[in-house]
Amino acid sequence: MTLFLKKPRPQLVIDISDVSYYDIDMEDFLAMIKACIFDLDGTIGNTLDSMVYSVNLTLKEMNLSEISKEQCREFVGNGARVLMEKALDASGNPGATRIEEGMQIYGRIFDENCTYHVTPCEGVPEMLYKLKKQGVKLAVLSNKPHCQAVKAVHAIYGEKLFDWVQGQKDEIPRKPDPAGVFYVAKKLGVDYKECLYVGDSEVDVVTGKNAGVKTIAVTWGFRTKEELMIAGAQYMIDKAEKLQEYL
Repeated sequence: MTLFLKKPRPQLVIDISDVSYYDIDMEDFLAMIKACIFDLDGTIGNTLDSMVYSVNLTLKEMNLSEISKEQCREFVGNGARVLMEKALDASGNPGATRIEEGMQIYGRIFDENCTYHVTPCEGVPEMLYKLKKQGVKLAVLSNKPHCQAVKAVHAIYGEKLFDWVQGQKDEIPRKPDPAGVFYVAKKLGVDYKECLYVGDSEVDVVTGKNAGVKTIAVTWGFRTKEELMIAGAQYMIDKAEKLQEYL
């Protein structure tokens, strides 16, 4: 079933197979949201260079070959450990048997370089400031290690724009487990059903559905529109300003 949003507002890219999941349409929902929870890498921040740089410094220290930027783009999204497992497997350590050594080295190197060349995604700062002005609470939920997630967000946007920044911690299962969404909503003081979740990967699409929250996938990040559609994305935008137009 194909669903279109009401005119005159622009269409979000939609291909909905389970309409019951969205019991009210997105336009009506956007008018009542109290908080937006954003993924970090590829969604609000251009952070790929920091990860490529840190992974390759780690591999060099381990006497392994480097990975390419495109390989790193494919590997990210599921947290630092999965990133390193895939990087090790691709660089001369089949099965990532040296993962514990790699994580120790990467943890040190990435902590020093997590803000390397990080910049805001195009149009995102303007969109975020508009939401803030409208009284919408803003948060980040990332699979990046918590300390580095906080450092990256603060390096890009300062310390006052977001009401809460949450990275990966042992006590909170990483996405696509919905626990992080519920945790962040509680910290923001809102019901999770009043939150909009925004991300750029298949992990984010599944996270939103697992949490039962309205979710918009962005196509300017680490995954293509086609990959997001395969993952089950039901609402997509290709420019940050398109989200602004709905709010």
